[in-house]
Amino acid sequence: MTSEPTPPPVVPPLHSPKSPVWPTFPFHREGSRVWERGCVSSRDLPSPLPTKRTRTYSATARASAGPVFKGVCKQFSRSQGHGFITPENGSEDIFVHVSDIEGEYVPVEGDEVTYKMCPIPPKNQKFQAVEVVLTQLAPHIPHETWSGQVVGS
Repeated sequence: MTSEPTPPPVVPPLHSPKSPVWPTFPFHREGSRVWERGCVSSRDLPSPLPTKRTRTYSATARASAGPVFKGVCKQFSRSQGHGFITPENGSEDIFVHVSDIEGEYVPVEGDEVTYKMCPIPPKNQKFQAVEVVLTQLAPHIPHETWSGQVVGS
């Protein structure tokens, strides 16, 4: 019995695609409701709000160079990832995204905060709070850390 060596398998050569591969739309992006559901539909669009991750360098630099404002957290939804701050001067409430909150606690109604402001594109007529820091936690209200631990009573 002679066994003849088997020839190696034939592997087709690798070819580059003729056109570059681009992500299909809608693509998953932080802040997009599509990301949370796990299913993609052609009618779902990514969030148009600029998060810390998607904000341009120039917008970030302008916001960082701007003045620091004080306010009180009016409302914040951890599950939706955003909320609103009432400015100390009583003007219109300001939007805040979860990616712009600094520190270990999830904001709750009544927390005192400091923040800077950045315009919301495309028209830059409204503003959102960036570099939000909780300066005074609301008394007698339990606070939750980002890791889920409840602190206080």
